Amino acid sequence: MSDKDFYQVLGVSRDASESEIKKAYRKLAVQFHPDKNPGNKEAEEKFKEISAAFDILKDPEKRAKYDQFGHDAFRGGHSAGGVDPFDLFRDVFGGGGGGGFGSIFEDFFGGGSSGSASEGIRGNDLRVTVSISLEQAAKGVEKEIKYSRHQACSKCDGTGSSDKSSKTMCHTCGGVGQVASNQGFISIRRTCPTCNGSGSIIENPCTSCSGEGRTKNSDSVKVKIPAGINDNSRLCSRGRGDAGPRNGPFGDLYVDVQVKSHDLFERDEDDLFQEIFIPFTLATLGGTVEAATLDGKVTLKIPAGTPCNKTFRIRDKGMPNLRSPSHKGDLYVKAIIDVPQNLNKEQRQKLVDFGLSCGEKDIGEDSSILNKAKRFFEGDG
Repeated sequence: MSDKDFYQVLGVSRDASESEIKKAYRKLAVQFHPDKNPGNKEAEEKFKEISAAFDILKDPEKRAKYDQFGHDAFRGGHSAGGVDPFDLFRDVFGGGGGGGFGSIFEDFFGGGSSGSASEGIRGNDLRVTVSISLEQAAKGVEKEIKYSRHQACSKCDGTGSSDKSSKTMCHTCGGVGQVASNQGFISIRRTCPTCNGSGSIIENPCTSCSGEGRTKNSDSVKVKIPAGINDNSRLCSRGRGDAGPRNGPFGDLYVDVQVKSHDLFERDEDDLFQEIFIPFTLATLGGTVEAATLDGKVTLKIPAGTPCNKTFRIRDKGMPNLRSPSHKGDLYVKAIIDVPQNLNKEQRQKLVDFGLSCGEKDIGEDSSILNKAKRFFEGDG
C-alpha cells in the first residue's frame, strides 16, 4: 500500500462528504483508466492508487479506521492493495458487474436520482486537540473533552419554525433542494439558493434560532484514547459534530491527539531511547546501575570495560503496539561515561599513580592521565 495520504491522492479535504469523494474519484478514474491510456504504466499505477484510496474512503467504517490510525489500520493483511481497481471502477460508475458507465452519464446529463432534500443538510465536522503524556499514551486513557457545537433548538425542536408547522415547499427547486443549469448539453446541479438545500421555506421562523433550527451550546464527550497511540494521531467520534440545519444529520468530531515530549525518553514507533550517566570507574570495573522505564526502575548490568555510548537493549520495556497492545517495543539505554571534573589532590595523585603503573610516561599538566582518560571515554583516543 502506498503511504501517500488518501485524501491527497483524491484531492479532497478530510471533511469531504461521500458525494465529494465519489465525484473526485470519478473524475480521476476517467482520466487515468487503462482503457484511455493503453500501455501507460504510470497511468495504470496512478489508477490503482486512486482506486485503493477510494476503496477506503467510500466505506464509512474503513474511513473511520483510517482517520484514527492512518495506513497502520490496514497493514499486516488488511491492506487495500488487494482490491481489484476495475471492480471499484464498475462500482462507482454502476453497471452491476457489466462494467458500464451508466451513472456517470446520468449525473453529467441530468438523469438519475438527486437524492431527497428531506434527509436534511449534514452538519459540519468539528476538530479539537487533546494533549496527553507519554505514560498515558503507553497505558491508554479516557479524556473528557469540552467544546461548543450546534445542537437542535430546544424552542422549536429543530424545525426552525415558531409554530413547528409553518413550512412550505420551496418553489425554486420544487422541494428537491437543488437546481439545475444547462451549459450546452451538460446539466449541472447546484444547491438551491432560496432554501439552501432544505427543499422548504419557513414562513414563521423561530425567534430563538432565526429559523435555522439549531443553536450553539457547550457540550462535552468522553473519548477513549487507545494504548500505543502515536503523536499527531486522529480519532473520530461519529455524530458528535454540528447538528445540520432543521434537524439535519450531525457531523462528526475529530480529535487530534498530541503526545507531549518526555524528560527521559525519546520515542521511535514502539521503541524508547534514553541516556544514563555512569562513573568511569563503573565503566572500567563493571557493576550494575538502575535504569528508569515506564513501569519503574530495572537493574542494568554494566560489563567491565564498557566504552562510552555503548547501547543496551531491554526487551519489552518500550511502548505497546497500537494494533496489538500485548506486544511491546524495546527500551534502548545509551551509557554515557561521566568523567570527574573536580578531583582533590589525593584523588588526582592516585590516578597519576595508576597511570604510571600502567606504563603511562607522559603525565603532566597539559597531558595528564585525566585528559587522556577523558579523551578515551569520549571516544577520541
